[in-house]
Amino acid sequence: MISRSHSRGRRLVTLGAIAASAALVLTGCSGGLAGGDSGGSSDGPIKLGMLAPFSGSEAAFGDYMKYGAQLAIDEINADGGVDGRELELVTEDDGCDATAAVAAANKLVSAGVEGSVGGYCSGATLPTLPVFKEAGISMVIPAANSTKLVGQGAFLINGTGTQQGKAAVAYAEKLGAKSVVLIDDNTDYSVDLANAFEEQAGSLNIVKRESVNPDEKDFGANTNSVIGANPDFIYWTGYYQAGGLLIDQLRAAGYDGTILVGDGSVDAQLAAIAGPAIENVFGTFTRTPDMLEGGDAWVAAYTELAKADPGPYSMQTYEAVKAIAQAMDDAGSTDAEAVDKALLGLKAFPLLSGDLTFAEDGSREGGGFVIVSPTGEKGAFVLSDDLS
Repeated sequence: MISRSHSRGRRLVTLGAIAASAALVLTGCSGGLAGGDSGGSSDGPIKLGMLAPFSGSEAAFGDYMKYGAQLAIDEINADGGVDGRELELVTEDDGCDATAAVAAANKLVSAGVEGSVGGYCSGATLPTLPVFKEAGISMVIPAANSTKLVGQGAFLINGTGTQQGKAAVAYAEKLGAKSVVLIDDNTDYSVDLANAFEEQAGSLNIVKRESVNPDEKDFGANTNSVIGANPDFIYWTGYYQAGGLLIDQLRAAGYDGTILVGDGSVDAQLAAIAGPAIENVFGTFTRTPDMLEGGDAWVAAYTELAKADPGPYSMQTYEAVKAIAQAMDDAGSTDAEAVDKALLGLKAFPLLSGDLTFAEDGSREGGGFVIVSPTGEKGAFVLSDDLS
């Protein structure tokens, strides 16, 4: 149970209270939000911009993130908003494409957003950093977690690639892996995560690194290369579309050992694509509501709003909104410099996923990665090992 008091009128947030009602009573925002030179207009809603993939191969995550953000906004507005000003969500499609993301970021700037709570694909999020920085807009990123994002002025709700790689190494060591193969899909996120594993591998024997073209359907050359290395542990760091096909083809080629996937593949669609080959597959991921005491109430509230179940990064985007709203309240401003300072001042800020504290470089202290497996309903990932 979380029960911790905070200044500026923050309400106590407990998982027990969450379980008592599907409409969560979350952190209220009070105090004065200054306009003019202190940042932002004192009239009208505070617009929060969100870049996410609403088209392309990762399109499912766009709605997961949108409804997570909207749920947080609805709760904050129902509780009085931020000093009487409502929050408003403005979304743009980045398609997980760097060029499209820059254009979409500029649209959000033109729309007058005063904070950014988006970012799924690291490769698409990275080039938007200077766009928002130049416009004086604070960024709280819910999903993208490449180490290249760290120290760039943004704040990450998700654990970093370094933290995730450390959890993957710990799991491989726990299983007694003797020979490890790392496979990426040539994206910034995927390569970064594979690098993080390799850099922290210690005594683990990495016998091969392999890269695939995610636009292909036949990974025969890759699977033959991997099988030839005779691994007993494979870490796939790419996204689920190619991941599901790769897992199926690895099994067909004779590999029956453990396959661990990164958080970009932690989605029920992985099992749908891989079929029976999904057995003995696990993932590195941060905790989801179904893994938390009282999280069922949050799921019920989300489902009522979205008319669909939450998916990966629904909760993280919800928490990104909560964090930036509280920081704006604490700062008494939407000015980026003031809000960023207030974000750094959030110490053990209570959220569903656990108390939030940002390190000086904008990363989330602790990371919070666990091991999950696609053994839930319709291939949903559920907690398998908390690495304690």
